[in-house]
Formats: sequence, C-alpha cells, structure tokens
Amino acid sequence: MAVYKKFEDLPVWILAKDLAVKIYQVSKGEKFRKDYALVDQIRRASISISSNIAEGFERGSKKEFIQFLYIAKGSLGEVRSQLQVCFELGYMNEQNLKTLLLQSYDLSNQLGAFISSIKKRIRI
Repeated sequence: MAVYKKFEDLPVWILAKDLAVKIYQVSKGEKFRKDYALVDQIRRASISISSNIAEGFERGSKKEFIQFLYIAKGSLGEVRSQLQVCFELGYMNEQNLKTLLLQSYDLSNQLGAFISSIKKRIRI
C-alpha cells in the first residue's frame, strides 16, 4: 500500500474535493440558489467530506484518522439524501443527479475500502 505524505495526494480526498466543487457548481442554478437553507446545508455537508479526511490525516493517529473517515462517510450519506431532495424539488436535472450519485457511491466504496485497509494494518 502506498504511503502518503500529505492528504492532498489521497485518492479519496481528491474525489471528495471534486464532489464538493461539483455540488457548489450545481447549487448555483437559478432555482437552487434561492433555497438558502438547502444550499447552505448541502454545501456544508459536501465540504465536510474532504475536510474530515484532511483533519483526520493531519491528526497523525491511525485510530483518529479512521474516526474522521467514518465522519466523512456519514457526511457523504447526508449529501446523497440532500441530492434526492434537490432533484425532487426540481433544483437539478436527472443527469446531474445520476452523475453526482455515481460519484458519491464510488467515493463511499473507496472510503470503505480505505478504512478496511487501515484497520488491517493496525489490527482493529
């Protein structure tokens, strides 16, 4: 397994950051941006994913890192839920929903695999 010296090199952080950027872009839509509460919530949840990966990495403890990866995974679930609501409210089209959900599922799977690999190395 690769040893990463900075969180910016982690594939899961890159995916999480890219997802947040796309959510920020989609939430600029005319209908979407007028729902201030939902825009704020989905943006905060999406940025929380990459932020928790970064914070956990910087803590220097594998056990804490795992804890923060689980928090990131939880925020990702929150984003997926909010994406469904946004779609049903007509704030995004079906193609945007599908694209963002596919990215979310991929990230969730990669986070799960990453957590498992770290656990194996520290025998949790």
